Amino acid sequence: MGLPQTTKTGFPKDLGTWVCKMTKPFKTVLFSCFLISLFSSASAQTCNNFTFSSNRLFTTCTALPYLNAFLHWNYHPSNGTVDIAYRHTGIDSSSWVAWALNLKGQGMIGAQCLVALHNSSGLPYAYTSSVDSYDTSLGETPLSFQVQRVSTEYVSNEMIIFATLVLPNNQTSFHQAWNDGPVSGGAPQSHPANGDNLKSTGSVDFASGISNSSSGGGGSQQQKKKNVHGVLNAISWGTLMPIGAMTARYMKVFKSADPAWFYLHVACQCCAYVIGVAGWATGLALGNKTGIHTNSHGKIGMTLFILGTLQVCALLLRPKKDNKYRLYWNFYHWSVGYTVIILGIVNIFEGFDILDPGKNWKRAYIGILIFLGITAAFLEAYTWYVVLKRKKTESGEVPGCRNRSKWGRWWVWN
Repeated sequence: MGLPQTTKTGFPKDLGTWVCKMTKPFKTVLFSCFLISLFSSASAQTCNNFTFSSNRLFTTCTALPYLNAFLHWNYHPSNGTVDIAYRHTGIDSSSWVAWALNLKGQGMIGAQCLVALHNSSGLPYAYTSSVDSYDTSLGETPLSFQVQRVSTEYVSNEMIIFATLVLPNNQTSFHQAWNDGPVSGGAPQSHPANGDNLKSTGSVDFASGISNSSSGGGGSQQQKKKNVHGVLNAISWGTLMPIGAMTARYMKVFKSADPAWFYLHVACQCCAYVIGVAGWATGLALGNKTGIHTNSHGKIGMTLFILGTLQVCALLLRPKKDNKYRLYWNFYHWSVGYTVIILGIVNIFEGFDILDPGKNWKRAYIGILIFLGITAAFLEAYTWYVVLKRKKTESGEVPGCRNRSKWGRWWVWN
């Protein structure tokens, strides 16, 4: 912005216009600062500056990292108690919420829960529930430590649980967990087994005011096991199995590749099966440890294991080429093999939805599938070209299919 022309006194000739021009950028800056402070204030309202309808005050607050939840508390070192308020936002009246401390570990077993839901009368109701098995229904039971003045309120799609905890042995640091789920017939049902509902664990220290998510320690180990499970299955059922099928379908067209294509096919499929069984076993172990069993993902995984085992066993019963049952074996081997490939890919995407690892992992696997698809399309066109060209030179005979019907020749090539 250029300097204005001045009078002999040193003032700008058009002082009013110049001042207006100079103040426009400052107005923009001031407005931006106002917006930032407004948003910061709104964010703070979700935790430290939140006003409870009952005019209760809490000195410490933490925004829990998942499920739009907050934990407020007052710690009383003189008598070893803590007053807590657990807030869970974005909850409708047909859902339950729970917050828990676990004195034994980080898993589901041993969780000492405060649960809130709308009872059969439609009123918000809070109670305690001790989780002793993975088959829990979150029924009303006493906790392993004393809890006083348990109550709840539901305002504007926000459920709040109030309670006073008598901390066992004056302990102040605990593993914590929180979750939500649907209510049916006045009873809590299982929470979703994916996304943030599987991540909502951590630790809290009422004395220091520190609350952390489960990004370290046991939570990290559990996440590593989930990652190992996902990687093993993506490599086996989702990558090596399709490559093995492509090896058999396209390499055997070339006479010079016989019998090398067969051994490559068997080696690839056997490696896929061994790695897939390892992935299946880690999935079973994870389900048994966490108590979370996903219906479709688990059922597809079990089906893959059974069909994969049948394929390996069928290899030992493979008839010779001139055997009259070879045609039926080819049909069985082809149909089961492609079923395994399709189910494997479907289950990998089911796993992505459950594990929720981040978009890059999913994109990377989609990239692998696209590459395999393009390669298969090219090889399909080229091998058909080779087959048709050979058919012309050999009077319509397809190698390996002499004296067979058209239907039989089709199944041998497919």
